[in-house]
Amino acid sequence: QVQLVESGGGLVQAGGSLRLSCAASGSISSSNTMGWYRQAPGKQRDFVAFITSGGTTNYADSVKGRFTISRDNAKNTVYLQMNSLKPEDTAVYYCKYSYTRVNYWGQGTQVTVSS
Repeated sequence: QVQLVESGGGLVQAGGSLRLSCAASGSISSSNTMGWYRQAPGKQRDFVAFITSGGTTNYADSVKGRFTISRDNAKNTVYLQMNSLKPEDTAVYYCKYSYTRVNYWGQGTQVTVSS
């Protein structure tokens, strides 16, 4: 089992920045992928970004150039630096841990961007 705890969400004005963190604990594999998804009210959960344990990253087109994902393998923690935030970035952000075909999700953290 893997437990994920997210933090760092909040309310910010458009153009502002937030940094999300997700700490993983439990049966952590040395080879895994961690990422972020988001879900706005009434919409499906969408991919935001992922990073492998080797440092390979991928981003949704909607956040490229504004968001940066990083990780600290020693702390089993993944970060999402969000800059130039827009009202359409408002959503609950979920952390995901993946190893082979097994996925774990965090409880989510709310990000609200006011215009």
